[in-house]
Amino acid sequence: MIRQFFWSRTFFLCTLLLAGIYGGILYGTMRYLNVFTNHGEEIAVPDLLGLSAVDAKLKLEDLGLSYEILDSIYAPDEPNGIVKKQMPQPTALSKVHVKSNRVIGLRLSKKRELTEMPSLLYDEVEFAKSKLESRGFKFAIEYEPTKEADGSVLEQKHAGRNIAAGTRIPKGSEITLVVGRNEVGVSLELPNLVGMNYADAVNLLTSTGFQSFSTICNNCETKSDSLNALVTMQSPEYFENKTLERSINITIIIEAGSAAFENPVE
Repeated sequence: MIRQFFWSRTFFLCTLLLAGIYGGILYGTMRYLNVFTNHGEEIAVPDLLGLSAVDAKLKLEDLGLSYEILDSIYAPDEPNGIVKKQMPQPTALSKVHVKSNRVIGLRLSKKRELTEMPSLLYDEVEFAKSKLESRGFKFAIEYEPTKEADGSVLEQKHAGRNIAAGTRIPKGSEITLVVGRNEVGVSLELPNLVGMNYADAVNLLTSTGFQSFSTICNNCETKSDSLNALVTMQSPEYFENKTLERSINITIIIEAGSAAFENPVE
């Protein structure tokens, strides 16, 4: 009887001890989880739209949050690196709170978007223009005298150089199309350029209808020298009522630093 009482008491004490141990473990585990999962902690997601990436980063770090750049959005009228979208949205809109160290995704603005240059060679000029417009490019037209390929694209240029199809360049770039034009038999009256300022002489030639001309500049060291130089000779030489085919190349000889002629050749 005494032995049975002893074992019953021992069993009871062991049970209490084990319960205490398990309770302590359970309490410690829950406390650990509360600490490391921030149980019950709520942080309002700030509104970052319109901030620079640097300012958005600082604002998030002050709140104990992190960020990740997801991608960029083409926005030509804004500086690079402005927050355009965020995930998740601000708590004021989404009513969602987050825990510390949560990563907020950002989509930033970029001023340039690269687009592939299409192949336009030998396309009819109107078709080529529509291709450029569909890809967001601007265009300018230059004509080159030709007996063949009238109205077709002979060259495609960007920034003064030929550009190959497939080259990626900024959207909105201007592409110069060199278009063939049959000018055989079209005659224009040759203007007198001698004594004129070079820039005025070029404007007169192009307004008359001539498209092909070359320049020889004496003592020209800068672009400003050329634009302010005076025409001293031209070839073909001017004669009253002289006409030339529009396709003829006219050579303009200019002199930098020359004084204006008092009596230019008429």
